[in-house]
Amino acid sequence: MAKLIFFLAVQILFIAFVSSTGDDGDNFARTIDRKLLGLHRKEKLTHFKVYWHDIISGSNPTAIMIQPPVTNSSTYFGGINMMDNALTAKVSVNSTLVGRAQGFYAGAAQKELGFLMAMNFVFKTGKYNGSTITILGRNTPFSEVREMPIVGGSGLFRFARGYVEARTKWFNIKNGDATVEYSCYVLHY
Repeated sequence: MAKLIFFLAVQILFIAFVSSTGDDGDNFARTIDRKLLGLHRKEKLTHFKVYWHDIISGSNPTAIMIQPPVTNSSTYFGGINMMDNALTAKVSVNSTLVGRAQGFYAGAAQKELGFLMAMNFVFKTGKYNGSTITILGRNTPFSEVREMPIVGGSGLFRFARGYVEARTKWFNIKNGDATVEYSCYVLHY
């Protein structure tokens, strides 16, 4: 019996020792070599132009309202639309599909039409197939040119940063459908 008590006491002390030398939370981050992530290569600047088709009308819309604006707003304040819009190579919605714009835009200004845009450009063809860029910024659709930042990406655009310029090419005032040119400037490895 004494051997059993001694054995259990040793086990308890061992467990107490192991648990006391465990991670205390200070080791959650560490510095790593940039080469492990391919960051030793020269950074590239890529420019491309795509056309964003926001279709809110008809039987197959690509953007839908998920939250209506406040009742007394003339600027869509508080309204939120979720989108899965086509990105094409030319202005026509029937031109080559190069990807999708997935995300949302929300009415964020009370005195003018101003949206918070949060979307991923998900590329579906060619060299960039499967890669994304993430755009997050302010869009005032009645301005001729709107600039929004690129805050990240994936695939070939991992560690991306840059900006986009948006220019409305077509707008249907009756139903709200629009085509917008996005000129994208992306720094990436």
